Amino acid sequence: MTDAPRDAEGPEAECPRCGKQLSLCVCEGIEPIDNKVALLILQHPQEQDKSLGTARLTALHFANATLKVGLSWASLAKALGQPADPHAWAILYLGSARAAALAPDVDIVAINKKGEVEPQQQGILRGLEGVVLLDGSWSQAKALWWRNPWMLKCRRILLNPARPSRYGKLRREPRSDGLSTIESAAMLISRLEKRAEIETALLASFDRLLVRYRALQSASPTLEHAKHPRMRKGHASRNRSQNDRRAKAMRRRR
Repeated sequence: MTDAPRDAEGPEAECPRCGKQLSLCVCEGIEPIDNKVALLILQHPQEQDKSLGTARLTALHFANATLKVGLSWASLAKALGQPADPHAWAILYLGSARAAALAPDVDIVAINKKGEVEPQQQGILRGLEGVVLLDGSWSQAKALWWRNPWMLKCRRILLNPARPSRYGKLRREPRSDGLSTIESAAMLISRLEKRAEIETALLASFDRLLVRYRALQSASPTLEHAKHPRMRKGHASRNRSQNDRRAKAMRRRR
């Protein structure tokens, strides 16, 4: 979608499909991919970066994808809205283990609960029915992990990307192998299904979004506040905590 109209008396309208303002919408022409490995994206309700967030855009690319916003679900089946065995699913793991250190020559690594490489890698990856991605800041994704005990039953997988996230300076990830939701889904599903065209399609959409965002940012200084939303939220939280401690100390002195 191009040449988005702007209401002179209010904010720019949003695309009903991807939820982005029309000048950032890149979902026109996206045809859902018939994926065999299902995708479940769980988004933290406080993830509010509509400009650069990619969860909804990612889900639009797949016929077999589910996006849910919330904090907890009783089971994988509840999150999906249909029967599912968590043992046949994998989750992109958030622990300290790094794929580059464990298995530097492969793109996806399945690990056990001790952070060790699982034997029979090919059998595990071939048998996966679906993958779970957690969408939000690093702390929000960890909150989703701890609030959903059923995730402990899922396989744990790590990604070993060849390059850093395409976000670049627009959004700094807390670790070098951190990727956006759309990049993670592109890499996971394309490798698991051995279909390079999946990654090509998703990354093309992501690149279009970034091009539009940077162009809009240059023309609209008001977008600058979204440059580092995840870092900014963290700083704000720390500042609030520091202010609370100071206030308590002052009350005790009185």
